[in-house]
Amino acid sequence: MTGSSNAGRIRVAVIGGGRSTEHEVSLASAASVRSALDPAAYDVVALTIGRDGLWRDAAERPLADSPAASLSAALAVLAGCDVAFPAMHGPQGEDGTLAALLDLADLPYVGAGVRAGALAMDKWATKLVAEAVGIAVAPGFLVTADCADRVRFDGPVVVKPVAAGSSHGVSLVTEEAELAPAIAAALAVDDRVLVEHLVTGREVDLAVLQRADGSLAVGPPLEILLDDGRLFDTEQKYDGGARFLIPAALSADEHDGLVEASLALFGALGCRGVARCDFFLTADGPVLNEVNTMPGMTAQSQVPKMFAHQGLTYPALLDELVRGALHRPTPGAHRPLPAADPTTERVRT
Repeated sequence: MTGSSNAGRIRVAVIGGGRSTEHEVSLASAASVRSALDPAAYDVVALTIGRDGLWRDAAERPLADSPAASLSAALAVLAGCDVAFPAMHGPQGEDGTLAALLDLADLPYVGAGVRAGALAMDKWATKLVAEAVGIAVAPGFLVTADCADRVRFDGPVVVKPVAAGSSHGVSLVTEEAELAPAIAAALAVDDRVLVEHLVTGREVDLAVLQRADGSLAVGPPLEILLDDGRLFDTEQKYDGGARFLIPAALSADEHDGLVEASLALFGALGCRGVARCDFFLTADGPVLNEVNTMPGMTAQSQVPKMFAHQGLTYPALLDELVRGALHRPTPGAHRPLPAADPTTERVRT
């Protein structure tokens, strides 16, 4: 272990906040994680990244007066910890940014590494990976500010930022007059936008958990129950009005197809810890919506609810994630280069 634990407890830094539109959601996840980690086993250190980029301590005091200086101070705090739990959602957190920092600091951490975080946050890249492993995705195309005025309406579409979460900047467009404002709203969140044909189907999510022993478990499917014509948008996600059915009523073939697709995505993206895979279940089978490598982590969030239904309590889920991070080697660390084979060695010129 890298830190100096208190009375044999594991010192875990729980990091929340961030500079993305999901700042408040991340604060809620981090607060919930901190309160649920067993105090007999864990010595919790709270770190928060403010909207201004300043790192703050448990009392919300800035560690220094600039983002760079506060980051330097935060690294000193992290050096005294055994493991980090980045309860971060959205860009500059979930997208591999924070994972890269922790890799460089040689500190184990919960969740996806740099590659998986970056790929899954980029919805366009996720679609390409999904198609490569045989998983259907919604037909669509990429839009930037340079070509936004040339997009033509061709039936109902969903417009979304490529790299954002919590449905910020997402619009359902059913009429031509709505298209340009929807693209503008998405471009206000990200400089690349996806315009996808509307997929008609049930919204069913699955969660893949990498247990502390390295084995993979898939939680029971969760169906999001929506009124006709509604998107599962930011308002429905966080106003308490969303309705979830666990387990979703699926046939054996539907269930097996979703599980197979979720495991394939988890492996192809290189996920670690936990990931939530969101699908539309259509008459022709599952169609991928997106993958979240650090989904909401309050006790009432979808992933904890899924595993709680299976008998894995919220504190036990967090324990699996932290212990898994501790038992997993830091990528690229302490790997000696293989000895040169004199029969194949070549002289550089």
